[in-house]
Amino acid sequence: MNTPSPNLPTIENKRVSGELDFYRLFAYCFGLPSTERFAWLASRECRALLKSLVSDLDCTTKSGRADRFADYQGYEAAYLAIFEVGAPAPPVPLLDSAYSRSEPAQQVVLDCVNFYDVLGLRSLDVVFPSDHLVTQLEFLAAVRYLRTAGESAEQETQLRRLERDFIERHLLTWLPVAQKKLEGLNPPVFPVLLCVLHSYLRKEFARLGALEVS
Repeated sequence: MNTPSPNLPTIENKRVSGELDFYRLFAYCFGLPSTERFAWLASRECRALLKSLVSDLDCTTKSGRADRFADYQGYEAAYLAIFEVGAPAPPVPLLDSAYSRSEPAQQVVLDCVNFYDVLGLRSLDVVFPSDHLVTQLEFLAAVRYLRTAGESAEQETQLRRLERDFIERHLLTWLPVAQKKLEGLNPPVFPVLLCVLHSYLRKEFARLGALEVS
């Protein structure tokens, strides 16, 4: 998705209309390993934020490991071994299509692309497929940005419905399964990150739905 990304997701450059943009924050956290990303995940700011979100979102995870990785090499190796490498597939692929039982993988990807086309967005970054968690979160971030900058109430309503529909059709269908798999492996940081993200998405889905009837 052709959306800008900062070098480090400080709270200041992750805000939309004064609120922290959690879509982009978690897209950053689950991106490919880098020294900058490791520094953020190991920072006091990140740990304090996660601790606060676990409490605020009533996040419950079977993983008891909120600790950080000891070094960059351990973080990189764990990310690749869990999310990227494996035969016939990684233990916990961050791909929507990997968890679909009712539709072919190609249909899941096509449905994502159809959503992106609504905003005239095309995945230009070959690092992540169209149904990857990072791409999906970047799409939601783009929808939210346009919604908050909307010029009319009608446009805001349409984008709010688009955001809610995408969360329901995609992320909420596969993240619970991925979260369970990840908790079984119990590495540092990642299970808590995914648990908080899942809880946040459920909360946003409910909140957006409540706005429809208010």
